[in-house]
Amino acid sequence: MEEPICHIEISQEDDEIVAKLQSDLGGIREFRSFTFEQVLKLIVNELQEELEFNSEPEAE
Repeated sequence: MEEPICHIEISQEDDEIVAKLQSDLGGIREFRSFTFEQVLKLIVNELQEELEFNSEPEAE
């Protein structure tokens, strides 16, 4: 069964691209840039960090 990891909403406000990222681990975050590519990079980096942090083995 599939389970959503996050919800991403991308919109344009004036000259900026705005992305809202929501996940159980990180809550709601907002990213802004003048290019779509930069917003995507920010989202990918954020999710990679979040998922890597969550998958690290717990210290004993």
